[in-house]
Amino acid sequence: MAMFDGFKLEMLDLSEARLRVRHGGVGPPLLLLHGHPRTHTTWYRVAPLLARRFTVVCPDLRGFGLSSKPADPHDYEASSKRAKARDCVELMQRLGFDRFALAGHDRGSYTAFRTAMDHPDRVERLVILDGVPILEAIERCDAAFASAWWHWFFFAQRDKPERAIMADPDAWYGGTPEALGAENYADFHQAIHDRQTVQGMLGDYRAGLAVDHLHDRADRAAGRRLQCPLHLVWSLRDDLSSLYGDVPAVWRPWAAGPVTGTGLDSGHHMAEEAPEALAAELQRFLLGDARSIP
Repeated sequence: MAMFDGFKLEMLDLSEARLRVRHGGVGPPLLLLHGHPRTHTTWYRVAPLLARRFTVVCPDLRGFGLSSKPADPHDYEASSKRAKARDCVELMQRLGFDRFALAGHDRGSYTAFRTAMDHPDRVERLVILDGVPILEAIERCDAAFASAWWHWFFFAQRDKPERAIMADPDAWYGGTPEALGAENYADFHQAIHDRQTVQGMLGDYRAGLAVDHLHDRADRAAGRRLQCPLHLVWSLRDDLSSLYGDVPAVWRPWAAGPVTGTGLDSGHHMAEEAPEALAAELQRFLLGDARSIP
């Protein structure tokens, strides 16, 4: 069966960006946002499972994959999660959806969070996969975080990360057709070997340390919180729980409503490593059957 069988693939021109997007299925809308260094094809095994109950929309985030890149890789606002949140809302409106459920993984989780914070009337339910708010990560940064997530700080530097990565993208990012699936790997491989795409992905990190955490800080100071139900999923074979302990406790001050969550027996790239379990977990929450954490 072809990857994303039955889905439509389009390039859509929005107000600020051109996004490559794949969408299909039946039922209420669900927007899925990938992380770094993936493209939307990371969802190739999850999306068809969810498409039985949802209209699933999978874009390449601005700066990633074949979506457009900010003209200046150091234009922090153009790479900010706030800008990408605007893309998300406009994209879903373009497809006919004023309100939608939203799930984001890794770097995509930050755009998902910002979309729900900036546009509370648009997001009905939010799922965060392997993430905490950027401000929380920065404020809780210690030697363990700096050692494990050193790339956050390196990727945010000017120019040098591109030079290092492009010298040998395969060594930097790894991945094999066997692990990722042949077509997903081909899309990922194309992305990491394109200098503009690598710069676009790095812009996400640069914006994180330059402006995104300031947006989080302003929300906290103003008492703004997520208005939709929030569900968290973290990889048990990754380091989120070892870094933060009680992951839901980190998120609870950011949510006005219920916070639910669970660990998934997977490594970091859960959409590729545990697609059936992830799809089942998303469906349970989105259909109103998530497990509550007191």
